[in-house]
Amino acid sequence: MGKIILKTFSLLLVLQLGLISCINQNVNLSSADGNYHFKLNTDMVSGLTYSIDWNKQPIITKSALGFQFKDSINFPVGAKIISIENNSVDTTWIPVYGEQSSYLDKYNEVLVKFSTTNAIVKNFSLRVRAYNEGVAFRYEFNQKDPLNISSELTEYAFDKEPIVWVSKATQSPIKKIKLSELKGSCERPLLAEMSKSLFVALGEAALVDFAAMKFVKTEGSSNKLQTQLQTTSFKKTYAIQIPAGGFATPWRYIMAGESPSAILQNNFLLLNLNEPNKIKNTSWIEPGKVIRETTLTTIGAKATIDFATKHNLKYIEFDGGWYGNPWDDSSDSRTVSVDPRRSPGPLDLEEVVKYGKQNGIGVILYVDRREIEKKLDELLPLYKSWGVVGIKFGFVQVGPQYWTKWLYEAVKKTSDYGFMIDVHDNYRPTGYSRTYPNLVTQEGIRGDEEATPNELVINSIYTRMIAGAADQTNCYFNERILEMGSHASQMAKSICIYSPWQFIYWYDRPEGVSTKIGGAGNSKGIIREIPDLEFYDKIPTVWDQTKVIDGYPGEFVIIARKKSDVWYLGALTGTVEKEINVKLDFLDKEKIYNATIYSDDSTLDTETKVKIETIEVTQDSNLQRRIMTKNGLAVIFTPIVE
Repeated sequence: MGKIILKTFSLLLVLQLGLISCINQNVNLSSADGNYHFKLNTDMVSGLTYSIDWNKQPIITKSALGFQFKDSINFPVGAKIISIENNSVDTTWIPVYGEQSSYLDKYNEVLVKFSTTNAIVKNFSLRVRAYNEGVAFRYEFNQKDPLNISSELTEYAFDKEPIVWVSKATQSPIKKIKLSELKGSCERPLLAEMSKSLFVALGEAALVDFAAMKFVKTEGSSNKLQTQLQTTSFKKTYAIQIPAGGFATPWRYIMAGESPSAILQNNFLLLNLNEPNKIKNTSWIEPGKVIRETTLTTIGAKATIDFATKHNLKYIEFDGGWYGNPWDDSSDSRTVSVDPRRSPGPLDLEEVVKYGKQNGIGVILYVDRREIEKKLDELLPLYKSWGVVGIKFGFVQVGPQYWTKWLYEAVKKTSDYGFMIDVHDNYRPTGYSRTYPNLVTQEGIRGDEEATPNELVINSIYTRMIAGAADQTNCYFNERILEMGSHASQMAKSICIYSPWQFIYWYDRPEGVSTKIGGAGNSKGIIREIPDLEFYDKIPTVWDQTKVIDGYPGEFVIIARKKSDVWYLGALTGTVEKEINVKLDFLDKEKIYNATIYSDDSTLDTETKVKIETIEVTQDSNLQRRIMTKNGLAVIFTPIVE
């Protein structure tokens, strides 16, 4: 269970400004390190605007705040500050699991309370936090009656046109363009390059009961974005409402750094913007490696469990087809009735779960939204009685406020029954796994299912991974690997792409599982018992330390992570080959390590052409290698025990 370690806490004086009669009022807030400076301006005529400087450089110039309510003027024109509350927090908290064993949560905060001349909204507040990692703000309301929203007016204006990396949808390719070239809306997080030494990231945190945001280019501008709230799902439009009583919108955050690696290093900002863990007993939440069971048969499942046991995996997962065609409304997830188009069966799920428990392997079930939406309250106690440990939600509806609330209520309910959750397809996280860590991972990324080439994977690492864990559906023996990159780059991806449930061998099946049985999905790859497997046997899925060492979207990335006393390093190349020269100063002092290096070597007469070598290194060593285009490098640093 996560716990809070309180270092210091100070609540500064509440300053009442109700009698101030000047037309313009300003509020300033700085981060503890002095790098971020947030300025709020209240103009009785044009409304609220804000700007942000980082490291003495403007990253957001004068930008609008507020909402457009239905049947009302733009809000909050005519807003007047009535009070300001200042607060500073400096804490460290321990996650149930993560990319680090602890997280610093340090910020200065201001809560600005307003009155307005608007008959619809008479009072509201803006809460702003300045962290060393970024700035975030949200709107807070306490209304007697609900407010119906037409749109959000929040803007993000840059001082000049940036280069941006954008995706049109959660799983579409992330491409590098000029902001002026953006057509329609794009996903968050968004990364912008202002110069070779200034990068900015924009996004959303703590989305739990509101409409999800996207970005659109302000009409007629080449340097300004504005928020677009999502209202449509499966061609149906939903309302956006601020309910009666106390309500806070999600956070809008802005991060900056001298490199995209510096921003990615600070992605825990999103966790800090979410509420602490609400699950009292978290002993049942166990990250680990997962293999998909592709045959949908009792024999195949037991053979897959045997493989998982031998190779240090923790779970098997039955994907679509175990209860019939998941996209057919007549299929019933309360019964085990294998889709005959995917497998001849038979599948005795009770026997498989029992066999898995005997071998320390848990069973995860895929369930499509068609069933979850209708039967969740019935399925949870049923699956608990079956002994299932996790559920993979498929094709959930995301975007509109209605479905946001539904999803997070579903995650809460699953926690009551002790289920871990993987949300697949179009869902992107905003930090909620801090509050409910049974939400172990999610997709919302263009993974191996799309045969995504390395350069686009690196784009995802520097954008999508700001949001949190991502299920990449990593595979190793399937022929699509040569289209994506290389076998060594597949290894590197399992280090660079964080996911507490790491799905490996996604399109592969163990050699002991008969190919004559059939199975779900394209599982042509056969997992051979070759030396490469030792890497996947050893790789963890959660970490004590993470170092984003270097990289640039589309070109290359180098990330090192530590678990216990072992370090792991992954490097990927995209559009260019790269000579890397990594200082190993992250290794522990006065220790000698065996560095097992997995690299691509086209001259080898092996199935995967992965070269495995071991050298001795210390903290004073450098790791120098040339990595060819669309290749990779993976290294395990194991201390030598005398």
